[in-house]
Amino acid sequence: MTTPSSPANEFGALPAELAGFRPHAAMVLGSGLGSFADAAEKLFEIPYSAIAGLPESKVPGHAGKFVGACLAGVPLLLAMGRVHYYEGHTPRQIAAHVRLMASLGPDTLVLTNAAGTLNRDFAPGEWMMLSDHLNLTAASPLSGGPNFHDMSDVYTAPLRDFFRAVARDGGITLHEGVYACVPGPQYETPAEVRMLRTLGADAVGMSTVFEAIQARALGQRVAAFSCLTNWAAGVSSEPLSHGEVMDTGRQAASALAGLLQAALRRGLPAP
Repeated sequence: MTTPSSPANEFGALPAELAGFRPHAAMVLGSGLGSFADAAEKLFEIPYSAIAGLPESKVPGHAGKFVGACLAGVPLLLAMGRVHYYEGHTPRQIAAHVRLMASLGPDTLVLTNAAGTLNRDFAPGEWMMLSDHLNLTAASPLSGGPNFHDMSDVYTAPLRDFFRAVARDGGITLHEGVYACVPGPQYETPAEVRMLRTLGADAVGMSTVFEAIQARALGQRVAAFSCLTNWAAGVSSEPLSHGEVMDTGRQAASALAGLLQAALRRGLPAP
């Protein structure tokens, strides 16, 4: 296993509140999902701009800050927003916030994103837990050396079992499926959507996979959830827009908050 660069080397001196924080779990909140933080007790906020070498997103819906929080008595580090491949960042830059959060000690990383649904049984406004992914970017945050990490269980099976049980007990609709990551920023054509469905994808988006790869390479457990914000091109005749993505994400955030609150009250399974 490769050793991640220390924050002192990669990011310089961290703000004191962040450097001294020891979260039990870390989370990345995607487009329109920042309202999840409203359900937690906020301890501090640090903008990404306050940390040397940490890229900032210019995409609407990505606040660009870390929030130290406590939910159901559990300390959490929330990354409010992310950067994307289509913004011109390298895969390693995209995963920088994952390396920083991992350096503070959490053994579990929860990723969220907004995605288009390819599966006619998975409706917009519902959530899908990732069981696997297709990395269709032809890129990796581990490039630059022989970093041959096993990716046969990217999304940790015991965590998926746990969240599945929590959702079932709480009456929360939680699909499971394969997420396809494409470079973007344009949405997919109907022909590309047909290809993705043939490859076995249930949802498609432009994020998350680099973060999951980086986290697994660092030895973290990973769970990931897609907010299904719209039908993909060709599945519906409606035109696609980022505004729709954000609106649906905001409306669906309460369901994820309920799931995660219930999970934290129950207690995440030990590694």
